Amino acid sequence: MRITGLHHVTAICREADRTIGFYRDVLGLALVADDANPDDLAARRLVFGDADGTPGTLVTLLEYAETDAGRPGAGATHHFALAIDSALELEAWREYLRERGVPCTEIFERGGFSSIYLRDPDEHIVEIASR
Repeated sequence: MRITGLHHVTAICREADRTIGFYRDVLGLALVADDANPDDLAARRLVFGDADGTPGTLVTLLEYAETDAGRPGAGATHHFALAIDSALELEAWREYLRERGVPCTEIFERGGFSSIYLRDPDEHIVEIASR
């Protein structure tokens, strides 16, 4: 028995359409599924990833419009990182995001990879990181 990697990350959003606008239309992820959450049929489930829905590329968001805002602390996730192929792409991503009114950080050199940080419409911290 062994863990072979990360399958997906799941987060909560308040407005599915706004979330689609961010992850699909701004970040360019494919909308792999837009259906009912199998664990709570009253909640809408959005799954984003590569065009094939490959495990390891998946970000799932469950829509709960009336939920309270999250707060940092134990039991909460700090951020998740999306991979890009090269550090050279980060400058292009940073400019692309800023041109669309999406605030993001300067490029951080991480010793082996580089990254930028931004927030999605529900204030989740999203990192874009080079391989």
